[in-house]
Amino acid sequence: MHLHDESTERLTEAIVRYAVDRMQMDPPPLDHGRNEAELAALTGPTITEAGIGGEAALQAWAEVLGPSCISVDHPRFLSFVPAAPTEASILFDLVVGASSIYAGSWLEGSGAVHAENEALRYVADLAGLPESAGGVFVSGGTAGNLSALIAARWSWRQRADGRHDRTRGLMIASTGAHSSIAAAGRAMDADVLTVPADAQGRLHTDELDAFLAALPPEDLDRLFAIVATCGTTNAGVIDHLDGVADACERLGVWMHVDGAYGGAGLAAPSIRARYTGIERADSFIVDPHKWLFAPFDCCALVYRDPVLARRAHTQHAEYLDVLHGGGDDGHDEWNPSDFAHHLSRRARGLPFWFSLATHGTAAYAEAVETTLRVAHEGARLVAAAPHLELIMEPELSVVMFRRTGWGPAQYQAWSDRMLLDGTAFVTPSAWDGETILRICVVNPRTTVEDVAMLIDSLAEDVASG
Repeated sequence: MHLHDESTERLTEAIVRYAVDRMQMDPPPLDHGRNEAELAALTGPTITEAGIGGEAALQAWAEVLGPSCISVDHPRFLSFVPAAPTEASILFDLVVGASSIYAGSWLEGSGAVHAENEALRYVADLAGLPESAGGVFVSGGTAGNLSALIAARWSWRQRADGRHDRTRGLMIASTGAHSSIAAAGRAMDADVLTVPADAQGRLHTDELDAFLAALPPEDLDRLFAIVATCGTTNAGVIDHLDGVADACERLGVWMHVDGAYGGAGLAAPSIRARYTGIERADSFIVDPHKWLFAPFDCCALVYRDPVLARRAHTQHAEYLDVLHGGGDDGHDEWNPSDFAHHLSRRARGLPFWFSLATHGTAAYAEAVETTLRVAHEGARLVAAAPHLELIMEPELSVVMFRRTGWGPAQYQAWSDRMLLDGTAFVTPSAWDGETILRICVVNPRTTVEDVAMLIDSLAEDVASG
């Protein structure tokens, strides 16, 4: 299995050809899912005692399994938060896999870690964090948020000098925060209290201050973090970051900013001022696999003071002693495994680094600006359409609207038809208890004409009854 023979050479050529052909598809096929019975019937058993051979396995993928996955890089994949990796990042993802790099320690992966840290520096600079800031690439926003909040609680307990070692911690977010914040609370066995978001779904300073003023002293004493969001997943709005920073400074608690989707907007000069206050955060995440054009899976987690994070996360064992030298805090090298709740890790930040190095940061700013323009022009088309109602002006690249006269069944039927026809992937969402439609534009290949086509298809359903 581990020798490169003639059959491996044929398989290599076939896989590289498949990868290149897939990247060259313009647009890629949207495709759609199949049920378990269909897949089993179409492929037959693929894991057998003797093996079916690499070329047969690749054929099963190319003809059945791959087309049974929706292509998130299709320009009309507009549900959830799509992805639009650059060709450079995809190509380098192949290099990362082929290079067999362990990227948990400087000892084993110094070149990879150095490159990843350059990409992290770009992210930290976007947020205005100090030169001392640093962190690690983790799998996604859920892992990034959890790791940051673990560090926040550790720091709170350390400052208490043992008084809170057995105290159940408390963190505060808004009702618009991502579900991973509540999940982090469950994983950490910490309480999460939510401040009601305003009518646009953002955490407002006045609401936060009133909420904090009403907390009993014993809850304020166990408060270790306030979580703000820059780019809520559903509505794409930014919390009042400066107000959150003021509250955190006043109370002496950790400020974490979840920018998994919307943090990429920092790259766009036209909206950078909306993020004022993020430079005061203690930790910040953004997922390059969302709006910064990297392949899955890639979340940048950046700490204002990475020494605190290292102390919170470093794992200790005899066989790891060789990694931990005698520098500051007992360390003189940058081990990515010390900055999150992981040990083994892939060099998942390298495709992002390679794309940044290839294209330059100006190209990234231009690409984000392009998606913002399409979203905002698309919103104007929605507002002008007699059969649609725009729910709110987009702040970032999410457009939410309703189709007048429709209920959940009509939305779902339209969504299913669009997908099965290979036209678009737009799933219903909800706003204030009402079923609506929502599109999220993160692909620079998405056009205003794509949005206009969707609007027209919704009008056609009116004509057909």
